[in-house]
Amino acid sequence: MKVCVLVLGLSLVLTVCMARSPYQAVLQHSRIRGRQQGPNVCAMQQIKGTDKKYFTNCKQWYHRKICSQPTVITYECCPGYEKIPGEKGCPAALPLVNIYNTLGVVGATTTKMYSERAQLKEEIEGPGSFTFFAPSNEAWAALPTEILDALVSNVNIELLNALHYHMVNRRLTSEELKHGSSFASMYQDSHVHIHHYSNGIITVNCARLIKPDQHATNGIVHVVDRVITAISNDMQAIIDIDDDLETLRTAFAAAGLTSILENEGQYTVFAPTNEAFEKIPAETLNRILGDPVALRDLLNYHILKNMQCAESIVSGTPMETLQGTVLEVGCDGNQMTLNGKAIITKKDQLGTNGVIHYINELLIPDSAKTLLELAEGSSVAMATKLFVEAGLTTHLTGSEALTMLAPLDEAFKGSVTMTPDMRKLMTNHIVKEQMSSKSLYHGQELETLGGLKLRVFVYRNNLCIENACIAAHDKTGRYASMFTVDKVLTPPMGTVMDVLKADDRFSLLVGAIQTAGMTELLNQQGTLTFFAPTNDAFNALGQAELNKLMRNPGELSGVLRYHLGEGMLVSGGVGSHTRLKPLQGEKLELGVRNYTVYVNKVPVAHADLMATNGVVHAVSSVIKPLPPKLDREQADGPAAPPRSAASSRADSRSFRNDDLFQRVVRSRSSRTMIHSQ
Repeated sequence: MKVCVLVLGLSLVLTVCMARSPYQAVLQHSRIRGRQQGPNVCAMQQIKGTDKKYFTNCKQWYHRKICSQPTVITYECCPGYEKIPGEKGCPAALPLVNIYNTLGVVGATTTKMYSERAQLKEEIEGPGSFTFFAPSNEAWAALPTEILDALVSNVNIELLNALHYHMVNRRLTSEELKHGSSFASMYQDSHVHIHHYSNGIITVNCARLIKPDQHATNGIVHVVDRVITAISNDMQAIIDIDDDLETLRTAFAAAGLTSILENEGQYTVFAPTNEAFEKIPAETLNRILGDPVALRDLLNYHILKNMQCAESIVSGTPMETLQGTVLEVGCDGNQMTLNGKAIITKKDQLGTNGVIHYINELLIPDSAKTLLELAEGSSVAMATKLFVEAGLTTHLTGSEALTMLAPLDEAFKGSVTMTPDMRKLMTNHIVKEQMSSKSLYHGQELETLGGLKLRVFVYRNNLCIENACIAAHDKTGRYASMFTVDKVLTPPMGTVMDVLKADDRFSLLVGAIQTAGMTELLNQQGTLTFFAPTNDAFNALGQAELNKLMRNPGELSGVLRYHLGEGMLVSGGVGSHTRLKPLQGEKLELGVRNYTVYVNKVPVAHADLMATNGVVHAVSSVIKPLPPKLDREQADGPAAPPRSAASSRADSRSFRNDDLFQRVVRSRSSRTMIHSQ
């Protein structure tokens, strides 16, 4: 059975790969999906509640959605085939007839009727080799009444010209309808413009081919979903004559970008209307309009590098802009969307060098924003509020080169009010230079507006500034940048020894350090990581054991050095099975479970107490070596529920009698290494 499935899957891949164009690949996939219904049957996806059908690609088949709308699977004869009563599938090839009769066979009966009225019948019945992009019946019905009336009231000229514009004087299969190509039509050699997209959709002047490759004796018919009109203006000319785009026209001229809209190319412009510009606060708009660099970025952010007709979009897709970043171009039902918002008011205004879609909201890229605007557009509402309350608005809206370290909202615990200390803290969340996280390096120092020096730590799994690690991509504004970080910064406020002395939880530890003669070690310059036992950790040993340990400075020093490593390891740098070599003894095994750091199975009760020469992590148990067989498996926390305090004390009493521990505390001090597997 597995062999059969493998052979079938390989056959599917090979068959699709042999298809010669995106449309042919999708058609082939639809054939394969429909073959259980019989020969030459294609599976189609029809959007529920509409007549819109698509040959199905693999992604659509499994998602069962097009433009966020659910679809149903229907089965139809593949192009060129028909049913035979009493037989399965579509076994018979359609007999070839001339183009006029083919129009009737494929259901384009309105086009057939208008061809007869315009006296085109004789031409498309006779000799020749034509391509006819034939509007469907629904396409004709969708024409505004005044346009349709104008065509049919002058059939010998207007209607005939319109139909001739849908024709090319040569046979063109879907394979020959290459992306970006154009062909002279039979109406004054005016060109029709073809786009053949990677999802298999083909358009002519942005009208989708819904029934391609309907062969005839004297050519080929492609049924399209709208009536197309001749194109004579480039995109700049379209903008020039539309009063709704007056502000955009002025902006393009001020930025010196009119040449892009006049030159040859295949662009997509999302054109903000006057209404869109009016929605922007006057101060913001005037700032951008008066800044040529920001204005160019803003306008280029509205232009895609490639031409995208509305009908080519079947799901959200990131597309690159001339500004260098991407827009998420998608659809929701009949509405085209930008970055998930249905702000497009008019689609597919076609020029000779691209297509224009009108939008009623201005898109402002990060590169044209101030620091405050970057923050307001991100999930850092609390930090933004505190920066403003701290009186830092001038820095956030000016042209200083700065980098904001903005904590996520969840980094703030409980209610936060502005105090002098909080004001100072927020000032130290702004660095005096515009930076990119990609340029940061381990050991780098960053100076804040408050005059503090912050250290950079580069780990295998994270990039951290002091205790706060970067939680999202940079946002790069006009003059300043924003790093989103996962914690509120804890700036270093003294040495490791100072941190311990300032915290009542470590009073027993401070005494132990002094007894062991390690005070100078914890005050000297360096980079230390201390898993600092709290008073509870020492008390859990029992009074007798604690007294015995305190009376033996050498043994006490060994125990403490096993908790102390050289090198800075903040909690954000701990990944799966991170290892830290202590100053004395074998490695410590660290891991993370449910957002808690564990070291040799012991949970860190309070992480990231930052010091000028290291970092302190409070632990509520004295750490002992793991038995060899439990080494890695137990590093990231207990598999069983936490033990009772009594059992913890019992383990702690037996800890010092463990032969392994005796070997650890007596081993020679060695240089510490931090590394992750």
